[in-house]
Amino acid sequence: MRNFISYEKSLEILNNISINKQGTEKLFITNAIGRVTAKNIIADHNSPELPTSAMDGYAIRYEDINNNLLEIIDKNPAGSIVEKEVSRGVCIKTFTGSLMPKGSDTLIPIENVEILDNKIKIIKEVPFGFAVREIGENYKKDEVLIKKGTIIGFAEIGVLASLNISQIEVIINPTVAIASTGSEVLDLGEVQTNESQIRSSNHLTLEVLCKSNGANTLQMGIVKDDIDSITNLLKMALQKADIVVTTGGVSVGDYDFVQDVIKDKLKAEVLFHGVTVKPGMHILAAIKDGKIIIALPGFAYSSTVCAILYVLPLIYKFRDSNESLPIVKARINQNFPRKMSKTIFTACNVEYVDNEYKINFDGKRQGTSAILTNMLESPALLIQKDDSDDIKSGDLVDILLLNNLK
Repeated sequence: MRNFISYEKSLEILNNISINKQGTEKLFITNAIGRVTAKNIIADHNSPELPTSAMDGYAIRYEDINNNLLEIIDKNPAGSIVEKEVSRGVCIKTFTGSLMPKGSDTLIPIENVEILDNKIKIIKEVPFGFAVREIGENYKKDEVLIKKGTIIGFAEIGVLASLNISQIEVIINPTVAIASTGSEVLDLGEVQTNESQIRSSNHLTLEVLCKSNGANTLQMGIVKDDIDSITNLLKMALQKADIVVTTGGVSVGDYDFVQDVIKDKLKAEVLFHGVTVKPGMHILAAIKDGKIIIALPGFAYSSTVCAILYVLPLIYKFRDSNESLPIVKARINQNFPRKMSKTIFTACNVEYVDNEYKINFDGKRQGTSAILTNMLESPALLIQKDDSDDIKSGDLVDILLLNNLK
C-alpha cells in the first residue's frame, strides 16, 4: 500500500535535496539575457564622477539668480572640459551631459532666459542646484548594483555597459531531458493505425515550458510501454541531463512500467510516489547520483500542471536564482466548495481590474485531467489547500498566474 504525502511535504522534500552545483561560464553581456549572475556586480566608480548638467542651459552661481544681466563668457559642449570658471556676474553656456564648470552650482534652462547681446536675463527663476546631477546620483563606488542570482534583463545589460563590463560570469543552465511514454502515443507526423492511438503533446509542451524557464532541453521523444525501452531511455537521459522528466507510466495499471524501472532497474532513491494533489496524485520523484527524476502523469493537463509545480522550481534551484512561481491573491466571482482532502489546482480565467486580480470560470470545461485547452487565453490556477474552507463568492483566493511564467 502506497503512502501519499501532502503537497506541502512534497515541496519541502524537493527543496531540501542536495543537487550537483552547476558550473559557470562567461558570456558577452548581450548574450547573457535571461541568464543568472554568478557573482555580485559592484561599482568601481561613482556615476557621475563629477557634477554634471542634466539640461541645456547656463551654468551660474545661485547667488546671481537675481542679477539683472549675466555675461556669457564661454560655451561648454558635452565631452569637453571648459577652462574658464563661473564667477560673480558671469555664466557659461552648458549642454546636457557636460561637466558643470568650476564655480557654478545651478543651471538655468535655455527657455528661462532672454539673450541680450552677449548676456542673459533670467526671466524665470529656479531653485538652488537645479538640473545638476550630483556625484554618485546614478550609483556610488563600491555599491552592489546587481546581486548574485539576478536574472539578467535589459536594465542589467545597460548597467553592465556603463561599468565597462563586456563579459559576465553566469550560472550554466541545467539540462532537462523530456520523454513521453505509452504504446498508444503517436509523435508528430506518425500515421494513426488504429482508433485507440492518441497524439502526444506532452513532450513538446514540457520542452517549451522548461526551455522558456531557463533550462537547456534534451528531447527524447516517445518511448513504448516496455521495461527495456524505458530502462534504456532513462539511463541515457541520466548520463546527459540534470533533470529527467517523463510523462505516463506512474499509476497502478499493468503497463505502468516507469515506476518499476526507476525503483528496480535504476535503483534510484525514491523521494516520494503519490501526493494528495489534484491533478497528478501519482507523481513520482527520485534521485540518482545527484540527478533528479520527475515522473509525471500521462494526461496533458495533469502533466503540464505538475511540471509547473515541480519541475520549474527544480530548474530555479539548479540555476541558483531568485525565481519563484507567480502566486498572487485574486477575488473570485462565485462560490467554490471544497470537494476533497487534497490540494487542488483548478483552471480559471484571470483579469486585472480595479487594482486587483479577478477570476472566473467562463468557458472552462469540466472533466478529466486531459483538458489542456483550459490553459488557453488568460489562464490561472486556483489553489485550494487540503485543509481549506469552502470558498465564497467575493473571497480573496490564491492563484498561480500561468501567463506570467516565461
